Amino acid sequence: MGRKPAPRADLTPTVIVDDAAVAEGHAALTELATIERQQESAVRQLAARVGYALPADCTDPDLIQRDIAANMRRSVEACLEVGRGLAVLKQACAHGEFLTRLDVLGIETRIAQRFILSALKFSNAATSPHLTKAIGSQSKLFELLVLDDEQAEELEQTGQTGNLTLDDVASMSVKELREALRKERDTRKTEKEKLEAAHKAAIQAKEHLMAKVRERANQAEERIAKLESTGIPVDERLNALTGDVNNLGKKADDALILVERIIEAIDHVVSEIFDKPADERPDTKGAIALIQRTRDQGFRLASTVGRIQAMVDNCLVPQIEAQEMYVPYTAEDGKPLDGDA
Repeated sequence: MGRKPAPRADLTPTVIVDDAAVAEGHAALTELATIERQQESAVRQLAARVGYALPADCTDPDLIQRDIAANMRRSVEACLEVGRGLAVLKQACAHGEFLTRLDVLGIETRIAQRFILSALKFSNAATSPHLTKAIGSQSKLFELLVLDDEQAEELEQTGQTGNLTLDDVASMSVKELREALRKERDTRKTEKEKLEAAHKAAIQAKEHLMAKVRERANQAEERIAKLESTGIPVDERLNALTGDVNNLGKKADDALILVERIIEAIDHVVSEIFDKPADERPDTKGAIALIQRTRDQGFRLASTVGRIQAMVDNCLVPQIEAQEMYVPYTAEDGKPLDGDA
C-alpha cells in the first residue's frame, strides 16, 4: 500500500496592517487635497481680479504657460494679457518653480516683473480701448509704470492725468513720453512740497501760539498763588485779579484773532488746490488731513471755552444771582415780615 502524500505547506504571506501608518497616510492625503483646493481657489481669485481667462477654465500651470506663449506679441493688449497670465502663473507655481518656467518662456525676471506690474496697474485697460490704442507699444506701456495708482486710474477713466493726455501719449515718441512723465512727476512733487510747507507753517504757528498761551497761564497761576500766600488785603487782591482778567482777556482776544488768520491761510491754500480741475490737482491727502486736524483743534478750543464758561457759571454766577434775588424787608416798606399776621 503506497504512502499518502504529505499535505502542502501554506506559503501565503501573513500581512500585518499598521493601522497607525494607514491613518497617517489618509491624513497626509487629506492635507494635500486641502492645500490643492486652497491653491486652486487663490489662482482663480487672482485670475478674476486681473481679468485673466484661465485656459479651459483650468488652473494647471502647464496650460497657463502655453497660453502665455501664445499671447506673447508686442501689442499693448497682448502685453497686458501676458502680464495677467504671468501674475496668475506665479500664483499657481510652487516655490522656486516660477523662475524655471520663465526660462522656458524666454522671459527675463525683470521683464516679467514689468509685465505683471503693468497688468496690475492697468487692470481696467481691457474696458478702455482708447488707452491701449494711445499707448501703442510695449515700450510706452513700461514707461507709464512710473505713474502712481491714482494717476493711472485718472488716465484710464478720464483720458488725462495732470497735463498729460491720451493724445499726448499717442503722439509722443518713447523719449518724449519719458520726459513728459518726468516733468509731471516733478510738478506733483513741487505741489506736494508746497502743501507740506503750508501744513508745517500752520503747525508751527499753532505751536507758537499754544506756547504763549501756556506761558501766560503759568504766569497767571504764579500771580494768583502769590496773592493767596502773602496775606494781601482782599481789596488789593481783587484789584490785582481784575487787572489779570483784563490783560488775559486782551491776550485771549489776540490769540483768537491769530487762530482766525491761520484758518484763513489754510482756507486759501486748500481752495487753491480744490479750485483746480480734478485732473490738474496735486495729491489732496495732505489737504484733507490738514482740514480734519484743524477741525479737531477747533472742537478742542470750543470745549476749553465751554469748560471756562461752566466754571464761571458754577463758581461765580450763583453768588451774584443770590444777591439779586435777596431783598431785605423793612418796616418802612409797609410789608409784613415773615411770621407777622
